[in-house]
Amino acid sequence: MADYTPRLRTAYRETIAKAMIERFGYKNAMQAPRIEKIVINMGVGQGTQDKKKVEKAAEEMQKIAGQKPVITKAKHSIAQFKLREGMPIGVKVTLRGDRMYEFLDRLITVALPRVRDFRGLNPASFDGRGNFAMGLKEQIVFPEINYDEIDEIRGMDVIVTTNAKTDDEARALLRLFNFPFPPEASDEEQKEAA
Repeated sequence: MADYTPRLRTAYRETIAKAMIERFGYKNAMQAPRIEKIVINMGVGQGTQDKKKVEKAAEEMQKIAGQKPVITKAKHSIAQFKLREGMPIGVKVTLRGDRMYEFLDRLITVALPRVRDFRGLNPASFDGRGNFAMGLKEQIVFPEINYDEIDEIRGMDVIVTTNAKTDDEARALLRLFNFPFPPEASDEEQKEAA
């Protein structure tokens, strides 16, 4: 098997890191922010009644991420939700390295354009420390999921963790990775809006 490097990893090394150094004036290449990991989480509320739903969600998550997910269990018992401690309530997977870049590529180029009524990502969905979170309402936007085989539509959270110090650095980094944020307003437009 030939040595394979994901397209986005190569793009980061050759162009994105250089553009970040140029824009923010870092002293060396190691200061340039990068994506450290992507966490995908799928909550399965009906998992309390039917364990097969959690297993089906795990199977779908494995197809999407290309990695076996972890089944998350309830930490506390909540009587109103008929939930006991230790019950399976969702699945999650943490992607790093080549699998992370492969998933990111599929998310940006294939899945997001297939979302109905998509108007771009919310540029305010950063947490203050350079991490970006977004939600998808349907798992069927990924081509790995066969529409005829799913039992129900499930949403998922996708959290992109960067080592950027500020949200502005992280936003610039994700824009360079072609995340579909709305165009940035110029300084004059921002002053007029305020």
